[in-house]
Amino acid sequence: MKPRLDLRHLQLIQAIIETGRITDAAEQLGVTPSALSHRLREAERRLDVQLFTRVHKRLRRTPAADYMAVVAERILSDLGRAEEDVRRMNAGVQHVVRLAVEAYSNYRWLPDFVKFLKSRRKGIDLQIMAGARKDPLTSIMNRNIDIAIVSGEHNQIGLSSVPLFEDPLYFIMPPSHRLAGREFIVGDDIVGEAFITYTKVPEPDKEFARLFRPTDTYPKWSTTVELPEAIVELVASGLGTSVLAGWAIQTALSEKRIVGAQVTEEGINVPWKAVLRTEDMSKEDPNYQVAELLAEWCEQSAAGFNTV
Repeated sequence: MKPRLDLRHLQLIQAIIETGRITDAAEQLGVTPSALSHRLREAERRLDVQLFTRVHKRLRRTPAADYMAVVAERILSDLGRAEEDVRRMNAGVQHVVRLAVEAYSNYRWLPDFVKFLKSRRKGIDLQIMAGARKDPLTSIMNRNIDIAIVSGEHNQIGLSSVPLFEDPLYFIMPPSHRLAGREFIVGDDIVGEAFITYTKVPEPDKEFARLFRPTDTYPKWSTTVELPEAIVELVASGLGTSVLAGWAIQTALSEKRIVGAQVTEEGINVPWKAVLRTEDMSKEDPNYQVAELLAEWCEQSAAGFNTV
């Protein structure tokens, strides 16, 4: 049986990809270039494949190196988090729950919830994983996070959810906009409007399916911006309009940098929930305990995240 790669080889692959040179990678890892070259040859012998080719004094990675780099990033990241967990345990933390919010990076609600959590459950620490907001459900399945706060309906094998609150969608615009002052807007109102969205993928319970499609009236898709907070700033500057979750725009509304109108006369309320792995859905599991406490906190605060 051939000897396997160890963490030194994974760090080597990652460092060479980041720097492109043996000398720079060696300096980054704190070893000599000759030692690093020997380690690279050893890794290639163990894999029986070439990881890098030399082109004009730089190393160009092969497909094998690209694949190993993905594996190395995941393993080294998991190891780093494990080390951090152990250090936290020494500080009285028995469990770290990693949490992300779908699409949004507004965490004004977080301090109040952390205080509530600490008053109800000792030994649990929250770690916000903002990088997982783009595809939080996949991040849960890959065990990169433990809880995802998401909107809408999701039915994915292996995942379960705890309801949190319902939140209205708002059509947002600059204060000088022709529709400012409207209590609600309908599809006909925004035909031809410059519209900024964070996704053009139709979702069955949001504005695309419930505002635009029923009347076959659509705005002018001006740009796609994946960060809702950036959308708010663009709207405030008069560069377009958008539809966003009510809880995430409260600060900008209160500062009067934007104004909002209900979407359709009936309104579109979107359910928000805490999604976690089904295997964690037991009263003894800290992940489930945090999800339940989050639901309790939302209920006590009457309107979920809208209170902060």
